[in-house]
Amino acid sequence: MIKWINTRFWASVARLILRNRIIILTLVVGMTVFLGYQWKNMRFSYTEANLLPDNHPVNIEYNKFLDIFGEEGNLIILAVKDSSLFTPEKFNAWNRLSKRFNAKPEVSAVISTENLKKLIKDEENQRFALDELVKGKIATQEEAEAIRDELFNNLPFYKSLLFNDEGTIRTAVYLDKEIVNTAVRKDFIYAEVLPMIEEFENETGLDLRVSGMPYIRTLNSQNIVDEIGLFIGAALLITSLIFFFFFRSFRATFISMIVVMIGVMWSFGFIGLLNYEITVLTALIPPLIIVIGIPNCIFFINKYQQEIKKHGNQAKSLIRVISKIGNATLMTNITTAAGFATFIITESKLLKEFGIVASINIIAIFILSLLIIPIIYSFMALPKQKHLNHLSKRWINTIVSWMEKMVRHHRFSVYAVSVGLLALSIIGIYQIRISGSLIEDMPQRADFFKDIRFFEKEFDGIMPLEILVDTKRKNGVTKLSTLKRMNKFEELIIETPELSQPMSVVSLAKYSRQAYFGGLAKNYTLPTSNENNWIMAYAGKSKSETNLLASFVDSTGRYARITTFMKDIGTDKMERIEENLQNKIKNTFKDKFDVTMTGKALVFLKGTKYLVNNLIMSLSLAIFLISLFMAYLFRSFRMILISLVPNLLPLLITAGMMGFLGVPIKPSTILVFSIAFGISVDDTIHFLAKYRQELQSNHWKIRKSVYAALRETGVSMFYTSIVLFFGFSVFMISSFGGTVALGGLVSATLLFAMLANLLLLPSLLLSLERSIANKRVIKNSSFRILPEKPNRKLSDLARRKDKKE
Repeated sequence: MIKWINTRFWASVARLILRNRIIILTLVVGMTVFLGYQWKNMRFSYTEANLLPDNHPVNIEYNKFLDIFGEEGNLIILAVKDSSLFTPEKFNAWNRLSKRFNAKPEVSAVISTENLKKLIKDEENQRFALDELVKGKIATQEEAEAIRDELFNNLPFYKSLLFNDEGTIRTAVYLDKEIVNTAVRKDFIYAEVLPMIEEFENETGLDLRVSGMPYIRTLNSQNIVDEIGLFIGAALLITSLIFFFFFRSFRATFISMIVVMIGVMWSFGFIGLLNYEITVLTALIPPLIIVIGIPNCIFFINKYQQEIKKHGNQAKSLIRVISKIGNATLMTNITTAAGFATFIITESKLLKEFGIVASINIIAIFILSLLIIPIIYSFMALPKQKHLNHLSKRWINTIVSWMEKMVRHHRFSVYAVSVGLLALSIIGIYQIRISGSLIEDMPQRADFFKDIRFFEKEFDGIMPLEILVDTKRKNGVTKLSTLKRMNKFEELIIETPELSQPMSVVSLAKYSRQAYFGGLAKNYTLPTSNENNWIMAYAGKSKSETNLLASFVDSTGRYARITTFMKDIGTDKMERIEENLQNKIKNTFKDKFDVTMTGKALVFLKGTKYLVNNLIMSLSLAIFLISLFMAYLFRSFRMILISLVPNLLPLLITAGMMGFLGVPIKPSTILVFSIAFGISVDDTIHFLAKYRQELQSNHWKIRKSVYAALRETGVSMFYTSIVLFFGFSVFMISSFGGTVALGGLVSATLLFAMLANLLLLPSLLLSLERSIANKRVIKNSSFRILPEKPNRKLSDLARRKDKKE
């Protein structure tokens, strides 16, 4: 069966392709037009990446919170840190900006100095009423300063929401929850928010800082969109330059560019056809197709030119290109696709879509290479001698000779260096840390990222962390015992420097007591049992007017939320904080209430941990699948082990580098291992496929077969590895830290894999396959099988024969 596939099947495929050239080209054009029409279905993601499966307990808790209180990430924050803000002109401009936001239909509410309400006691009607802090336009400096003093000295309820002790003033803009995860949000940010910010800064000369998850997500998503074109252009440029440098042929370069550009068009088409969103991961697929497609072109074109140089027969050369290279190239693309396809088993929608689209397009680029390159060359004249000169360039021959010399005479050095790198890598692996930060991979040179750091410094973070308190009974939140428990829990949050001051119904209860006892800041504390009865009587009569509870308590009074914001901290710190909070929850609320922690920051952290836990499973699956391909090719367990060693070692070296360089394990860098393994094993397959052919031609003479395979495949392996190295290096021009790390780490891994496949793999074959060679010599000799001692002599004889040859 295998022999039939390797000979007759691919020969039949070659004849089928070359006899139906026009029909095949027509089908390719038709498919390209069809997939191009699917571009209209492409859409960009308007939500954060959720790395957890839908049925994960963390997701279930988060969705429960959203069902009760609605979308939590709908807050845009504006801030100014400048004492000159409290002058009549600038303060009026600040208040006008708030009014303009409040007038927009996309905005559900605005809390600012312009509409800030003070809670006051209405003794006549025995209820709480609201009084405005700012009454109309500010005319004098004295009025502005009086408002500032009132805000900073007498309104602790608004501290951390609208101001801090350092004099920074904020405005909170709440978007309509219905538009937060839609394209309307993006249009509003670009058409309304950014122009208003620019106009305010030009009018006042103040530096207006802006943040909040809707704002960050919008600008970050736009950066992803902008970089798609940058990556595609850079990948095309660098791969075409390297390709031309190797082949010195405009014709070969042009044909390769046609293949990969059609592949890019197909990749966008498949995303639209499957109705997937363009995310930070799927945006990488088009440039990945360029980087992965060029090596296919190199193997096909290099083989074609080798055949032309041998005998000059074009038809014979094209048939041999398809029949000799087709099977090995198919296997290499299958293994690469398998590396990406392992993400499908993670149950993460983000990674699953990435794995599906990537694996489909890798097979598609192979089909395009197999069809287009031979057909186009069949219509062209034979390559000129100048186009074949690269096959015998001195520097290439020098590299191949050096590799052969290392394998022939310095195998011990190869092994020693490999073991040394392995030992260092193991040390580095123990230093790897895990990162679950929402903002770590964002473009750090962008203005909005600088604003994130500003808010972290001034208000202890911008990433929401929510605590949901279920009292298990109606109106259980308003009981004083519940408020005291929540207040005790909030004390731990306040003591945690990585978390901001919390906001909850506790703050409202304290504010109610302050208002009841004359509005003095010293009365901003929880009421006693007797006081609570009086205050609740006032609150009951004023609820419809003030409606301050709506943000903190659900309509039944059963559920309460405690909202705090978290700094961008490491996973280890966050896990310690989570553990401390969970212990406090157990000690404070005991079993009377159900209390859960949730929020986007926590969901992302758990998602990262989930991916790390699944990394070993997905990588193991990739290794298993590729081992099956090796077993199909060679039917030898020993060959499977030999083929895996030079591909696993580079992964360990890369993991060690991550530890030494401080590159954390995170969603972007997790991709490195499966991607790099799936691609690096391609060289192994090409080398071993040629090695097997040489074994059959040379009557199982190992040494002769290894050197012949190294000389013929070494050039193509070197070319493709260099293209892949620089191709993935393109991602290092990204403004996203995760994409930079992905590009650099995959490039480094593929470079190590090239050296391992060109030096370590042949060395292992020569060292570990000697027993097979001896068995073959004994089996094919005219000698009778003798006892142990004569067998050793025969082994020595076989060894001398191999060495002589």
